[in-house]
Amino acid sequence: MPCTWIASDLQLLLLLTLFLVAECISARMEGSVTSNNTMQQMVKENCSLASIITSSTARKQSTVTPPSEVNTTRSVPVDTKPVLSCPPVLSTAVVLTTWEVVLRDKPPCNRVYRGDTNETKGNCTDERIITWGSRPDKIPALQINPVAITHDGYYKCEMVTLNGNFYHGYHLQVLVPPEVTLVQSKDGTAVCKAAAGKPAAQISWTPERACTTVQEPWGNGTVTVQSTCHWEGHHVQNVSCSVSHLTGNKSLTIQLNQGTRIEHLRILYITSPVFIVLVIVGSIWLLKIHGCRKCKLKKTEPTPVVEEDEMQPYASYTEKNNPLYDTTNRVKTSQVSQS
Repeated sequence: MPCTWIASDLQLLLLLTLFLVAECISARMEGSVTSNNTMQQMVKENCSLASIITSSTARKQSTVTPPSEVNTTRSVPVDTKPVLSCPPVLSTAVVLTTWEVVLRDKPPCNRVYRGDTNETKGNCTDERIITWGSRPDKIPALQINPVAITHDGYYKCEMVTLNGNFYHGYHLQVLVPPEVTLVQSKDGTAVCKAAAGKPAAQISWTPERACTTVQEPWGNGTVTVQSTCHWEGHHVQNVSCSVSHLTGNKSLTIQLNQGTRIEHLRILYITSPVFIVLVIVGSIWLLKIHGCRKCKLKKTEPTPVVEEDEMQPYASYTEKNNPLYDTTNRVKTSQVSQS
């Protein structure tokens, strides 16, 4: 209501000013052709009144104040350096500036600046995280350097001035982009995973299909989303997984037969060396067996036997020495020689 009343008052003053200025200009034009002193005096009074109203309007416009309390929601990516601003109040009118920080699962803390003594104090323990954005006597903004998942919470700036107290609160939400992967398992099944995102990501498939999606929350506020689709028997070669998130969207594509080809190549790479080794070992074994057979044939080959003349069956017998036969022959020979 105060803001509405001030706006209507300014509009009325502006209309009155415009009317008086127009009357002043027209009167001056008439005064240039007439010599009536009374008319000139009235013109001067109206012009002075118009200047007073104009200056009053300008002063009211300069003293217009912002709303006493404002709350906004702000989302920032992780590992950035966000700056939170206080209400737009003239620094010369500020007596005390207080930042109140309420983080998740932590007790509240504050940072205070006093304009009369130019002094800062507070009980926020992590000075690296919560610092003044610049000189607090000029711009009492708050900077988080850098922002992490644990900085989710409520941040409020309170400014005490001569014209009253003003507040500006921020519901800060830290965003974490998920890690997206798309793999193929056996039997034509594709698995798309958006791991450790904050908030949880949304997963869709192309071509569209009714898939199974599960969410796994973690203790730090992040969520892992996994979607599984079965494409066996649907004659689909390429499938795409699209992940939608506040930090940005991402899409991955995979060939369903790629995994089968890779599996076949893997089996071929594994079995080929084994097959080559078996061939070499078998060849060596066959050569060894063939060589052993030749050695055995050479050892068992019979010695050649000289055949005797079939016409002299008793030649060996007559060649043997018989003492009795030799004595008889000697006697017969001697008798013949004597006769």
